[in-house]
Amino acid sequence: MHIALVAPPFIPVPPVAYGGTELFVAHLAEGLSARGHDVIVYANGESRVSCETRWRYAETDWPPRPGSETTLKSIDHAAWSVADIARERFDVVHLNEAVAVPLSRFMSMPVVYTLHHPFEPDLSALYAKYPDVNYVAISDAQRARETAAKLRTIHHGLRVEDYVFEDRKQDYVCFLGRIAPVKGPHLAIAAARQAGVRLKLAGEIQPTFKDYWDRQVAPDIDGAQIEYVGEADHQLKNELLANARALLFPIQWDEPFGLVMIEAMACGTPVLALPGGSVAEVIADGESGRICADVDELAEWAVNPGIDPHDCRRYAEKRFSVDRMVDEYEALYRELIVGAHVPAEKQRL
Repeated sequence: MHIALVAPPFIPVPPVAYGGTELFVAHLAEGLSARGHDVIVYANGESRVSCETRWRYAETDWPPRPGSETTLKSIDHAAWSVADIARERFDVVHLNEAVAVPLSRFMSMPVVYTLHHPFEPDLSALYAKYPDVNYVAISDAQRARETAAKLRTIHHGLRVEDYVFEDRKQDYVCFLGRIAPVKGPHLAIAAARQAGVRLKLAGEIQPTFKDYWDRQVAPDIDGAQIEYVGEADHQLKNELLANARALLFPIQWDEPFGLVMIEAMACGTPVLALPGGSVAEVIADGESGRICADVDELAEWAVNPGIDPHDCRRYAEKRFSVDRMVDEYEALYRELIVGAHVPAEKQRL
């Protein structure tokens, strides 16, 4: 199949640090290419994947700036990508940013769009205007709130072999994610203090949440029990997750998926999470983590999660491999091509 994958333009595919959407696109592109498909990735110019990359913007531009400039850049990148796609005979186009959805009307081939965001009424209303797009939710919890006519769930996957497994844990728990109220780092701190355990926090501090950082997170960082280690690239993420007793995931929103949960499991590290969004789909309670009712229960399990690291790793391999994810997207693409009555000579399957 000849497949176009359109990523956002701001950071590379794969990302150096933050970038769940870009990591997803990288895994999907590499997986499809390895199976012999002809994949073109439209992304940031610093992207490094084995297939061909085409770009409108050469350099990383992150974090996003307030105002309209970021939105205009997204629209420009999407429009440029669609114009380029229109010059070739692609079998399938796979979009990964909402601003590109209206441009689907200019494409004659099947269009797939993966929802990488939490539920937003305005976006759901937008999707309803483009019923020919094939929408993919990344969790059943996310799908349950959407109303698009063509909508299915495909869970994310990752290359488990890229993550260091460690069964001898060190004496700390960790938090990895954006330093933002919805991610709950202040609750991770509260749980660690209540449990009397060390906590290492890693994550990006975006300008939008600088006041939150200053008021609710930074005052508790003492460099001893509570330590902030900065934004984590893949190497640091591996080290933090593999050696941690547990990952704390105290979300305060309907998490669409939560890639860091399966990254922790791949390292053999259980996830201690508050309920919400995809948590109950991703965590096997008692096997790969604990779903906790409140901060008190988070603190209780932070002392001793009682989960075998080998069980965590096996669970990640069984449920969340890249191969499983690529299988499901490949099957979707084939189904759409057949449904579009594309001539056999074009399918190149």
